[in-house]
Amino acid sequence: MTEHPPGSSPAQTLSRGLRALEIITDRQDAPTIAELADELGVHRSIAYRILRTLEDHALVRRDESGRLQGAPGLAALARGVQRDLQSAALPELTVLANELQMSAFIVVWDHDDCVTLVTVEPRQGHATVLQRPGSRHPLSRGAPGIAIQSTMTPAEWELIAPGHPWRTEAVRAAELGYATSVDEVIPGVTSLAAPLRIPGQDPAALAIVFATATRTIDLHEVGRQVSAAAVSVERTLGS
Repeated sequence: MTEHPPGSSPAQTLSRGLRALEIITDRQDAPTIAELADELGVHRSIAYRILRTLEDHALVRRDESGRLQGAPGLAALARGVQRDLQSAALPELTVLANELQMSAFIVVWDHDDCVTLVTVEPRQGHATVLQRPGSRHPLSRGAPGIAIQSTMTPAEWELIAPGHPWRTEAVRAAELGYATSVDEVIPGVTSLAAPLRIPGQDPAALAIVFATATRTIDLHEVGRQVSAAAVSVERTLGS
């Protein structure tokens, strides 16, 4: 049995372990154990015990310098999340990423956030904007959130996302079949997204992202490609 740190409940230990995974996978630079302990607000010995458990389950590993990184066990867990959607989307994301030389990804609604489910990077891309699976941003910012919102009425939106503003951009996105945002999530980054309407699953969107200053594109043409890819995913899933 896993030994819980003195004074902690199993639920608190689980919560800390999950938070540790979020810290390790969300950071651009791999943290040290000391940095992990600081962000968790616990003594280093407690952080070390949490780390050992995560290592035992192949969810975290330490590199040669002792910094913490996600391990292959995370990929095995991720494959089980909305497996049908991932399988249906991967071929479309791959074609889109390589044709446009941009990161292509699926975002799903998660209460107050949009969470990246799966990402495909272009084979020849050298300066693409990385969009890591598991990364999240507020639902009220960025093209994916607008695209998700575009499939609903203001009343429907208020029911699933109370407190998040209804954006007038959603009306335009519903007309075009895709949404656009610039600088909303990351400064200097543009994103285009089309909604995915899949019965029985949470609201989702198919999106691409690129550094605004590095590309001059026909937004309508790229938006049309993103929308067509989303429709193809929907058809594959029988929507």
